[in-house]
Amino acid sequence: MNVRQRESRGGHNRAGEVGGARVNFVIVALVIALVGYSTYNFAPVAYNAYLFKDFMQQTVNKAAYPPGQNNEWVAAQLRAAAKEYDLPQNTVVSVQKEEGRIAARVQWSRPVQLPGFVYDYQFDHTARSSGFINPQY
Repeated sequence: MNVRQRESRGGHNRAGEVGGARVNFVIVALVIALVGYSTYNFAPVAYNAYLFKDFMQQTVNKAAYPPGQNNEWVAAQLRAAAKEYDLPQNTVVSVQKEEGRIAARVQWSRPVQLPGFVYDYQFDHTARSSGFINPQY
């Protein structure tokens, strides 16, 4: 049965519909592939940044409570963990005492390849200890 016979039987003109499902499938498959590719490149960077924020908070809290640690210890811990969390070489770590608490600020940026462009992921987080600094230091 050819196209003309189908038209005469159903009374509907379907000549413009031929191949429509194929085009829709290709478009949907392309969108899914682009979302998957973007997630594959972006998710590890964002996830490691999230985990590193948690590590920063734990580190400044450990440094603030007895027996307490100094600012150099906090900076050394954060720099050492940078490799574990796959942070870039341009990571800037600064630690200082603010209002009776330890504050550690870490900044870095990393290019993330997305479809059609490169997104520059900027990380700039300051973790402040939840308790006051041990008075010995």
